[in-house]
Amino acid sequence: MNIKSELTTQSSKFQTTKFQDDASFIFACFREVLCEVGETALAGLLPWQESDNDADTSPIAPITHTAGGTFEISERMARMYSIAFQLLNMIEENITVQYRRQQENQHGLAQGRGLWGNVLKRLVEDGFTEQDIAEALSNVRIEPVLTAHPTEAKRATVLQHYRELYLLLVKRENQMWTPFEREMIREDINSTLERIWRTGEIYLEKPDVRSELRNMIHYLQNIFPETLPVVDSRLREIWRGMGFSTSTIPQNTPAISFGNWVGGDRDGHPFVTAEVTRQTLQDLRLAALVVQRRRLTDLASKLSVSARLQPTPPVLMERIDEYIELLGERGQTAVERNPEEPWRQLLNLMVTRLPVDVMRDHATQLNDREGSYRDAWELYKDLEILSHSLENIGAGKLVELEVQKAVRSVQSFGFHLAVLDVRQNSAFHDNAIAQLLVMAGMDGADFPTWSEERRLLFLNKELLSPRPFALSGARIGKEADAVLDAYGVLAEHYNRYGAAGLGSLIVSMTRSLSDLLVVYVLAREAGLAFNTPEGLVCKLPIVPLFETIDDLQGSAAIVRSFLEHPITQRSVAHIQNVQTYLHHRKLPEQQVMVGYSDSNKDGGILASQWNLYRAQRAVADVGREKKTEIRFFHGRGGTVSRGAGPTHSFIESLAPGSLTGDFRQTEQGETIAQKYANVPTAAYNLEVQLAGVTDAVMRNARGMKRPHPLDGLFGEIADQSRTTYEALIQTDGFMTFYGQATPIDALEQSRIGSRPSRRTGSRSLADLRAIPWVFAWNQARYFLPSWYGVGSTLESFMNERPSDFQAIQEAFPTWSLLHYILTNVETSLVSVNTDVMRDYAGLVEDESIRERFFTKIHGEYERTTRMVSLLFGASFRERRPRLSISLHLRDRTLSVLHHQQMLLLKQWRREQAEDNTDGAQRSLMQLFITINAIASGLRNTG
Repeated sequence: MNIKSELTTQSSKFQTTKFQDDASFIFACFREVLCEVGETALAGLLPWQESDNDADTSPIAPITHTAGGTFEISERMARMYSIAFQLLNMIEENITVQYRRQQENQHGLAQGRGLWGNVLKRLVEDGFTEQDIAEALSNVRIEPVLTAHPTEAKRATVLQHYRELYLLLVKRENQMWTPFEREMIREDINSTLERIWRTGEIYLEKPDVRSELRNMIHYLQNIFPETLPVVDSRLREIWRGMGFSTSTIPQNTPAISFGNWVGGDRDGHPFVTAEVTRQTLQDLRLAALVVQRRRLTDLASKLSVSARLQPTPPVLMERIDEYIELLGERGQTAVERNPEEPWRQLLNLMVTRLPVDVMRDHATQLNDREGSYRDAWELYKDLEILSHSLENIGAGKLVELEVQKAVRSVQSFGFHLAVLDVRQNSAFHDNAIAQLLVMAGMDGADFPTWSEERRLLFLNKELLSPRPFALSGARIGKEADAVLDAYGVLAEHYNRYGAAGLGSLIVSMTRSLSDLLVVYVLAREAGLAFNTPEGLVCKLPIVPLFETIDDLQGSAAIVRSFLEHPITQRSVAHIQNVQTYLHHRKLPEQQVMVGYSDSNKDGGILASQWNLYRAQRAVADVGREKKTEIRFFHGRGGTVSRGAGPTHSFIESLAPGSLTGDFRQTEQGETIAQKYANVPTAAYNLEVQLAGVTDAVMRNARGMKRPHPLDGLFGEIADQSRTTYEALIQTDGFMTFYGQATPIDALEQSRIGSRPSRRTGSRSLADLRAIPWVFAWNQARYFLPSWYGVGSTLESFMNERPSDFQAIQEAFPTWSLLHYILTNVETSLVSVNTDVMRDYAGLVEDESIRERFFTKIHGEYERTTRMVSLLFGASFRERRPRLSISLHLRDRTLSVLHHQQMLLLKQWRREQAEDNTDGAQRSLMQLFITINAIASGLRNTG
């Protein structure tokens, strides 16, 4: 079946035609490139091409059997499929962008669920005034946090080539090009495709942290600074379209800032050393200064305002004279470049004050010379002077359209680009304390096993003392040295540049109050805490991370005890007093991180989502009781079983009262490229977050979001679902089934991230990280963690408690939490392929284990599919035809790759058993290619 016939069922004629045109064009280009490089046979196997052959068949890979009977995959064919999937992803992304544009052209900016136009329209309809919304915007802030969680399977070099290719695809949309110019674009596309083809796609070695950081900095330095003006312009335009006055909306609101974990996240990551953290902070600072220099230079090129045509405000000349004297010869050179243009002169001086040097070939380096800005606040004050002086001469439009871009840049990126969080596991901290106690000659080698009562008694007594356990610079032990060296780097940076670039000290696996108080002791040792007459004060916020279901259930009690602790109260007050100009809050703030991955691995999706919801509601209540603003930090991953799902629906589903205006979430692995690889897509995703948070905050403030009447019933559903899920994963033989029916063993050898797959190296499910756990199920097309336990539970309620089930059915369409969860469950269900599942199960050597677990899993899949369809009232294919067709297009080609991967798994495992090291290594590299290709086809990893 060709593209045309497969898409005739699509509801949108635009999207059908657009897909056909773009796919025909881009795959024709790829076919040309393959033929030109001598891969004619592969070109004939390229899927999704227009063809007279209407047979619904899948291309079969060329397979070679060696003399020894082993299987050899055509590496080039697998790479061809991987690239083809990336092209398909790119086509679909471009169609989505172009479709949104078409909808805006036809229906205005109010189109698009979750976007500003739609949200503001609904707020006005519900009785909110222009002034109400303007005031709310001043209290809204979002902060995407980029992480290097190992779910991006492609090298940074390859990602850059794909970014170039996407921009060329977008460039081709312009109708102004002549036939010659369109041919030039086609040649550029072919050239980029050839580069992609000739570039190795998989990591031959694990990437180091510096290479991961370079990839993150690309987005922070090149994408987001260009995106924010688009985001701001859209809000202003929609504001005017609503009939509102632009004078009522505060400039550069809502607030947008960014976070980063690369170079700071050391939970189970031995390669994130203190030196790596020091270099990360320097790299981020340098990149931020490059962003600010670029923005100021661009502004200077536009503000050619002549002193001959308008009077120069005295405040402007005073600042110019002050900086000439401060900077000496460099200052004089700066003003001489633009005589009679004082606004440009001040900008030249501001550029000169940036603590960065531009060398030959645009290379840059930090230089904190005399007269340089120490922090971004000083630059911000100069931009205020520039703005006021332009307004004084009636040039307010220049301020709105040009200067405010620079102001927004300083507010969002400062001199740090993104705040760096430092995360470590509570067990690691315990070992560090034990080593400190031993060093001090105290009885504490067994500190990790102490009871909570004993730990608190010791910690509270110890925190009254200002003296450290060890002398500065002493070598104590592996864990203690790692923590104290890292904290020492943070203290050094804090003392030199202030708090602006430093995030929080995040404690993974927080299970008790003592897990948090331990960090105060470690901060004292490293100079991150100081003494006052009232007692110890920590310079940086300490953030609990609640991950497992049990920890989520105890989170409110821990947060209450932590907020009541005198050191926390002093530290929170201190941090509030030194907050920057951007983030000042009326109430003290306590950040609380909640993890979506481990809770799902523990108890399945319903139990995970319910306990996250309940924990946030309870912790928010504690915050209100203690007059402290709780800033939830959502540790969401890229797949449904790790917290993914449509952002606007996710925000709508959050517990009432849990969102007070400050929204922080992780952006991990391949989702970063999917959401932020180009400006239009990045602008859309940021707008969805901003508009969604604004809507939720305003409705929360008026009490319009309340706990659902059936919340208690949901708790029962979640508990029963957890029991079903645990009955599977805790059954003897389950890990054998999982280990052989999925490519988890190959994934643990992969090079897609710098961090190990397991926290300690133990071969247990508890020690296995959530990412490879999910990644392996997805590769084998089970997607099990994102749906198992749902069907049995709903069917049980339908059969045994029909009145409760009827209540669920009636409430379902408007029950935001359950609707959001089951929409995500359904998305995972349709990605399941039962034939492929069965084939992977065939890899399990023990027949009784294989049949027992596959029968259970397959039966639960059928029940869940049936029950979810019953609640939605229609099948997935009927309700979401576009996604259904997209999955169908991918599935036929994916089946070839799955087949190849299974053969390779058998071969690789046999070679390992035979100690055939060379053969096993060759097979493993070919396995990596199939893993990468399948991940591209599924558009997710773990």
